[in-house]
Amino acid sequence: MQGGFHPDGSLNDLFLAKAICKFTSNPSYCISVLQKSSGNVYESVVSQDGTGNFLTITEAVNAAPNNSLAVNGYFLIYIAAGVYQEYVSIPSKKKYLLMIGDGINQTIITGNQSVADGWTTFNSATFAVAAEGFMAVNITFQNTAGAIKGQAVAMRSGADMSIFYSCSFEGYQDTLYTHSLRQFFRECDIYGTVDFIFGNAAVVFQNCNIYPRLPRSGQTNMITAQGRSDPNQNTGTSIHNCTIRATSDLAASKSYMNKTYLGRPWKQYSRTVYMQTFIDGFVNPAGWDPWSGEYLSTLYYAEYNNTGAGSNTKNRVTWPGYHVISNATDASNFTVSNFLVGDAWLPPTGVPYTGGFI
Repeated sequence: MQGGFHPDGSLNDLFLAKAICKFTSNPSYCISVLQKSSGNVYESVVSQDGTGNFLTITEAVNAAPNNSLAVNGYFLIYIAAGVYQEYVSIPSKKKYLLMIGDGINQTIITGNQSVADGWTTFNSATFAVAAEGFMAVNITFQNTAGAIKGQAVAMRSGADMSIFYSCSFEGYQDTLYTHSLRQFFRECDIYGTVDFIFGNAAVVFQNCNIYPRLPRSGQTNMITAQGRSDPNQNTGTSIHNCTIRATSDLAASKSYMNKTYLGRPWKQYSRTVYMQTFIDGFVNPAGWDPWSGEYLSTLYYAEYNNTGAGSNTKNRVTWPGYHVISNATDASNFTVSNFLVGDAWLPPTGVPYTGGFI
């Protein structure tokens, strides 16, 4: 892609315009303000009270242009506060959509499809996106099926250069499906139990809060289940400068102390790295779970310069594929700049990021 996004206005301008929209009952005025703030694009307003030009997110997505070019900037969809009980799917032709909500726990997109109720994991997603250049800001994505229903995805992203900024992802098993291609999560909250960050994208989580929660009886929490199936794939999960803490219900359960792991290998060449991240003491000292035990020499799991009571690597697994990285040069392979080639496409979006180490 030549030069990435080129909106005329900054992301901060969009936030200001969105705030103006909250205090006007005139949807046409709101749209005009948003349009002026974001450059040469047309925007939509979704509101459940009828003050916008769409009542549902799906209607707004359907009305968005097809196959937009990056040089034309975003097509902005502002989603007013409310609980949107709908299943949203953004196909690949709906490129360069920017969805902005009113904040975490204010604009909520929710569903409850699960494997237990007959859906595949892939199709259980409350929100799914396959369109290049997608960005979501200030939105909560939920799957409320519950721990008892098994796999139940809140968000599935297979969108190249997708960005999630100040969003929350709430579920239990398989909450966040980072399916494929390059993805960046900044200042997000992720809640779940089993394999709740999984997939085969090249993805970096930066300055995020990761919250393992109380699983159903007999389950063990796995934060990640990365699915790299070929050693030549430039994919993996990088967790950088994040915070890993138990939710209050998990922290209060003595029977689940040390029953949370950093990850397990979904596929043969599973690759996950934790860097400069705070790991609280509830994580099992072994750190990682073997799953079936087949991939312990072909996986790549690593930790670099983490902090917190759960970051001590003294009693970690001793698998051939596990590494404690001791120098910044090796760890830098998993930074935003190197792993995502982020300097080529993130700056024009206005989303803050750190290309290297903190």
